[in-house]
Amino acid sequence: MVNKYFIFAFAFLLASYKGSESLALSRSPLSAQQNQTLQKPLKELPDTAFSQDLEEMVLTQKKKGTIKTFGVENNFLINQTELCRAACCNLGESFTTSPSVDVSYSDAATGARQIKLLGLNGTYVQMLTESMPAFRGAASPYGFRYVPGPWMKNISVSKGSSTVKNGYESITGQINIEYLKPQDEQGFTANAYFDSDLKLELNAEGNIHIKEGLTTELLAHFEDRFGVHDGNEDGFADMPAIRQINLNNRWQWRTGRYIFHGGLSLINEKSKAGQISSHNHSGSDQTDPFLINLSTLRYEGYMKHAYIFDPDRNGNLAFIGTLNMHRLDASFGRKGYDVNEKGAYAQLMYETDLGELHNLSAGLSFNYDYLGQNVKTNHNPDEAPENIRESEAVAGAYAQYTFTHSEKLILMAGFRGDYSSRYKWFATPRFNVKYTPIEFHNFRISIGKGYRTVHPWAEYNNLLASGRTMIVEQLKQEEAWNYGISADFTKYFGSHKMIFNVEYFYTHFKSQAVVDYDTPGVLTISQLNGKSYSHTLQADLTWESPFGLSLTGAYRLNDVKSTYSGELLEKPLTNRYKALITASYSTPLELWQFDITFQMNGGGRLPTPYELPDGNMSWGPRFKAFPQLNLQVTRWFRNFSIYAGGENLTNFKQKNPVVWSSDPWTPYFDPTTVWAPIHGAMAYIGIRLNFGRL
Repeated sequence: MVNKYFIFAFAFLLASYKGSESLALSRSPLSAQQNQTLQKPLKELPDTAFSQDLEEMVLTQKKKGTIKTFGVENNFLINQTELCRAACCNLGESFTTSPSVDVSYSDAATGARQIKLLGLNGTYVQMLTESMPAFRGAASPYGFRYVPGPWMKNISVSKGSSTVKNGYESITGQINIEYLKPQDEQGFTANAYFDSDLKLELNAEGNIHIKEGLTTELLAHFEDRFGVHDGNEDGFADMPAIRQINLNNRWQWRTGRYIFHGGLSLINEKSKAGQISSHNHSGSDQTDPFLINLSTLRYEGYMKHAYIFDPDRNGNLAFIGTLNMHRLDASFGRKGYDVNEKGAYAQLMYETDLGELHNLSAGLSFNYDYLGQNVKTNHNPDEAPENIRESEAVAGAYAQYTFTHSEKLILMAGFRGDYSSRYKWFATPRFNVKYTPIEFHNFRISIGKGYRTVHPWAEYNNLLASGRTMIVEQLKQEEAWNYGISADFTKYFGSHKMIFNVEYFYTHFKSQAVVDYDTPGVLTISQLNGKSYSHTLQADLTWESPFGLSLTGAYRLNDVKSTYSGELLEKPLTNRYKALITASYSTPLELWQFDITFQMNGGGRLPTPYELPDGNMSWGPRFKAFPQLNLQVTRWFRNFSIYAGGENLTNFKQKNPVVWSSDPWTPYFDPTTVWAPIHGAMAYIGIRLNFGRL
């Protein structure tokens, strides 16, 4: 039932609408190769946003980093301006200034990061790279460190129900990453980063325009961490030593009405963590250290073909194909998980305008996943691992209709049907409405369904680091409905701009894989037997000044519950609320830029504690709210910039992220109950270089 949260959100939106003033809306054309939403055209800015220099009109408004897009979906775009406001070493660190997306470590052993959107784990967000499904299965726990920050052109985040074009797996939303393009302005850029935790990163990107219509690009990334850190002196590394080599070669060819995109990528990563020095309870030296080693090798190739057969009606036909191989060899003490995953994806898309107000998109898709896995769930050296094979082939078709009535109303209705070799037939309906009663006042409603196949060992293999026994029961396909309502209002006060946004989302699961942390000595992944839902209510206000100052304040309330052993409880390790204030200021000539972000992360429930051999409890019943502060200063030059900053400057860290660290070979050992930063304050420095044309 959509209860008090929906009533409150609806009443607030209705009250906010009364007495509102006019602004303007632009329509964005749709195509199989483009995003569905674009930012406001410059002509709709007020006259005060421009100044006259002699006889030319010069735009003086600074480019915004996070853009609320104006299509039918609840979508915002994080561009390079926003990404440069923080170190942003990889995708997992790209949401530091975002009030909507939370990023945290999922455990204190492997360095795996997870995001949360609408109060739920990132497994319910469909990850895309340039509209192609990405980082599924074995890549999902560690995939956020596979995308270097300097490679990204922008990140598009759609909350709630979204298009059916990209498949059925979106439940809480979609995150689409756009890389730098081969067809961008020809040149060579580089980035170097070093921090106080002795982490070094080097990035390079260059593109060549070989001839008219043919361009290529090479992206390269290297990172390494020197030394070992144990700030809380529990004998375990606070973060893993990761060495990664990441290469990506991309091509574009355009001739007449035909466009080709294609590329190959390689990731080779080694990660080492675990016990570095320790004593057991008897006081004797630990001669058998508990080590965690992960070795990853990933290959991926993709191609896109598009032919525009009717430019006047945006008529085009496109084909997308991807192949990937992901190999992971992981050891957690004497436990282990090895997987050889192979995946293939293909999609045929057709799109055209059916007149001035109507657009139709239709297509076919096919997805195949194979996981060959060896799983060892105990530390007995004489016991052989269990061999587990999983495979699934899914074929589907979709149709999506969009109706755009002047600048007032957009309706988007989509439906897809898919057939799975494991779960047979299932249907995915989605519906979105955007209504603009007066200019720059937008209301959106979304309703949609999503499905997801769970690969429990691949997606939760980091839980093998715990001393608890990990049990995976028979699971069904996950199935959930998502409902959303939102409104955004923009008002100008002279040259100052204010944007207010409020939104409410409700996610209700009909079928779900539930991770139960509440039974002492056991970690169980089982089928939901009862209710499971998420309510999120968020309000945010942004103030933009023509004098180089931008301020954003946001507050989000989460109510996330699921049924554990027959009892409806708060989902553990989930913040009850989040408050964020972020500010950015650049000097008049934009030579200096100062960025600061403060957030207060609300408390929440911890799993049921258990008694340790020394008579103490593993942890308390709840964790408290904690603050975080990030700061960065950037000095811009003609062809390069230097930046320096600090993260977690409040120096707040979880006191005992590794439970019973003195004897990790026992069932009492647990590094998986992480709710706050593991390491303290950190400083960094970096340089971005632009060498221009090659």
